[in-house]
Amino acid sequence: MPPLEKSIPNESTENQILEIKGLKTQFDVFRFMKRITESYGARAFMVVNMPGPTSLTLSAHSVITNWPAELITHFDREGLLSSSPILKRLRESFIPTQYDLEEVNLVRGNTVSTDLFAPYRLLRGAYFPVHDSTGMRGAVSLAGDGAPFTHQQMMELSYLAIHVYERLGQIRSMTTRTVETLTERELDCITWTAAGKTSAEIAEILGLSEHTVNHYLNRAAKKLDSVNRTQAVATAFRLGLIC
Repeated sequence: MPPLEKSIPNESTENQILEIKGLKTQFDVFRFMKRITESYGARAFMVVNMPGPTSLTLSAHSVITNWPAELITHFDREGLLSSSPILKRLRESFIPTQYDLEEVNLVRGNTVSTDLFAPYRLLRGAYFPVHDSTGMRGAVSLAGDGAPFTHQQMMELSYLAIHVYERLGQIRSMTTRTVETLTERELDCITWTAAGKTSAEIAEILGLSEHTVNHYLNRAAKKLDSVNRTQAVATAFRLGLIC
């Protein structure tokens, strides 16, 4: 398949901003970001809160993403967050940045990034530093295997990223009441998931069936307004449910 060309979105940026302001849940934002990602010829997106200097896992800071779950798991197992040149750049500058895995490999001195991301065709992309009204810092990223974004597209995406992150912050402030709604078993399952355990392993630890564990995880994800267990774990970290 030839490299993806960046298409010009059918909707105006102004209309997209109005749409963002009307989004009610994280899942609404997820669907919006998925559509924007595709319209700009990219394959995957991620919205993250800025990891601290001692943070070791990307999954704990991901707010919404359509990265394959196995990719995030492998990324964390390889311990790539702490040595990420992209993260270093994000901490030092608020300027939107495009990247290519060949450049990342040169900085790392190995090909681990290409080995990990190439099967998913996430070879290059862009990161947009953002912050919300509370001062929380983060970033929005788009990745794929097409040509670099144009200057105009970088400006459009940067503007959209600011509004998406701000809206997610507003949604988060409206949903903190979910802290009181998780049951003890749901918290147990989320905690063990955060520790890297599979449903089968959690079932053995808690003396439950795998089906029951999946039921608890699905229910917890729904209560936390998350589209999958990875995002449920990230939300639980952010709300202080687990640490």
